[in-house]
Amino acid sequence: MTAPAEPCSEDLSRLAALHGVATSYRPTPDRAVDASATAVTLALAALGVDASTPEAVRAALADRERELAGRLLPPTITGWGDTVPATLTALPEGTRLSIRTEQGEPRTSAEGLPPGVHQVTATAPDGRTAQAHLIVAPPRLPAPATRSYGLLVQLYSLLSRRSWGMGDLSDLGELAAWAGRSLGAGFIQVNPLHAAVPGSPTDPSPYRPSSRRFPDPVHLRIEDIPEFAHVTDDDRVRSLRRRAGRLRAAVLEQGELIDRDAVWELKREALELVHQVPLGPGRRAAYCDFLAEQGTALEDHATWCALAEVHGPDWHRWPAGLRDPRSPETARARRELMDRVDFHCRLAWLTDTQLAAAQRTAREAGMPLGIVHDLAVGVHPGGADAWAQQEYFAAGMSIGAPPDAFNARGQDWGLPPWRPDRLAESGYAPFRDLLRALFRYAGALRIDHVMGLFRLWWVPHGHPPTEGTYVRYDAEAMLASLVLEASRAGAMVIGEDLGTVEPGVREALRERGVYGTSVLWFERDWEGDGRPLPPDAWRADCLATATTHDLPPTAARLTGEHVDLRDRLGLLTRPLTEERAEAASDTAEWLELLSRLGMLQGSGGGGDRRSEEAEIQAVHRYLLHTPARLIGVWLPDTVGDRRPQNLPGTWDQYPNWRLPIADAEGRPVTLEDLAESPRLHALLEVLRDAR
Repeated sequence: MTAPAEPCSEDLSRLAALHGVATSYRPTPDRAVDASATAVTLALAALGVDASTPEAVRAALADRERELAGRLLPPTITGWGDTVPATLTALPEGTRLSIRTEQGEPRTSAEGLPPGVHQVTATAPDGRTAQAHLIVAPPRLPAPATRSYGLLVQLYSLLSRRSWGMGDLSDLGELAAWAGRSLGAGFIQVNPLHAAVPGSPTDPSPYRPSSRRFPDPVHLRIEDIPEFAHVTDDDRVRSLRRRAGRLRAAVLEQGELIDRDAVWELKREALELVHQVPLGPGRRAAYCDFLAEQGTALEDHATWCALAEVHGPDWHRWPAGLRDPRSPETARARRELMDRVDFHCRLAWLTDTQLAAAQRTAREAGMPLGIVHDLAVGVHPGGADAWAQQEYFAAGMSIGAPPDAFNARGQDWGLPPWRPDRLAESGYAPFRDLLRALFRYAGALRIDHVMGLFRLWWVPHGHPPTEGTYVRYDAEAMLASLVLEASRAGAMVIGEDLGTVEPGVREALRERGVYGTSVLWFERDWEGDGRPLPPDAWRADCLATATTHDLPPTAARLTGEHVDLRDRLGLLTRPLTEERAEAASDTAEWLELLSRLGMLQGSGGGGDRRSEEAEIQAVHRYLLHTPARLIGVWLPDTVGDRRPQNLPGTWDQYPNWRLPIADAEGRPVTLEDLAESPRLHALLEVLRDAR
């Protein structure tokens, strides 16, 4: 049992509210839970507000109330379309406006401003002045032009007969070309391809990256780099190819797990050779353009990578002067390590180039969206982004989730949250820059834990997740930034809005054209009888799927094998018989609905492989009968894979993020095998009508 929270005083509650820090939350609509005064005080401290004593609280409250009372404008204002923001219409009569648009045009009125981030200066009749960023975004993102289905895959798990031990960007391009041209698929959704924190062993989770702004070069196809053909050390090249073949065979033929560290060690050796090959004039010009376009952000990222080679991957443990990216010591180290900085800049460029090529291949194959990339909810506290942008992160805090029906202890994800006050002061520049970087090569972007645009659960370091509290963000400004950058890129956005979602969030996202995510097994009439929803009761503006990377594959759920797996790993909180009975009842209700709707075709109900295959087809036939504009097929489902790629609640008890796609018997399946799989073609034939 968690001890009752120490209540907040009235003054502390008022101060917290003025800074967006919650003093209570509702895990269910009919139940309120108080946040502890300690959690609130520490959250305020991370925002630069001293609330350590009653006297400090009163002083901070008076300062904040005085500041807000005298403020003409907040740091950032949001406008949608041609509508003048209410903040500007509410200014004192006679206030003069001076606006400089993003395009450099001077204006004296906020009417008819083009989309962009503009600078506003307001001068009141009493002489007060204020400056603010004005984000103007289109009212909403357009819906996809056509309904389509696509494949969902963890890229590392998709090995071809040319991969170096894990799936790569050339494999992604091959998958997109084949799926688009031969199967009529409209998109391929992949896991986050953000740069990982180096080390041995490297954290294999793609959701704890070093940087979300730059991709990970481990995904490069070495042979597709033009300079690799001009490496003159033939013996080294032959050795690299032999070792790559052994890595590939270990996974595909010997049942070994994907060894990301071994893959990276091999590719890094190859990339060191590539780096010694001079770029031709055209390639040099393209590289220089990339350097100029990425600017300080890339220089910071590459500098962190170079320093990490010398001092280790956690910048908190570096010499004091190097912990500041703007210090003289860091500038001197950057000059001394210039060759290594250039090496890491080059890797970012090469990876960006291959990512763009994969998206180009997908669109040329007829895919309306192409590649759907995934934006992780945060970054590793010791990584490149946390070092280079540390002023935007809340020190001493990590994000997670409060206790709920599925996890009574709450969750701490170990990722530092952005400071909402610093984001607002910057006009949300870090968020917009991040989005712009990802939209360079994405037809759509999936936002992990999209509820984080509205609020995040902050957990003070050294405290359990139960002793956290919610901190609110300016959702209008976050959404405007998202819609602005997506519209500029001609891309769409899919929010991962599974689990507990604050009232009003889905409605706000829908209003701006941001799609949601609906997973079949969770779509029940929760406000009624709890039975599975009929297909016509689903929402249209969503990506509808049967499962995700954090859930059991469909074959395992249909057979109940996911319960047995969790039992073997000691993850069950109730007796096995109860868990099995509940899982079987849940599955039976869905199969009964599928049968009643005439979607179970060819199932003998005997529990054999043929029956299972027919049931998986029926599940996807059901998805096709919903109004969902996007339908996602978990690629391992197409061949009957029974192992989840990630099992939440485990660390080293289960090989998370290290499994290749496999068939129903657990045999690894290559990209080439997938293309020839009768089972895959039979399933996807069900979905060809999606377009």
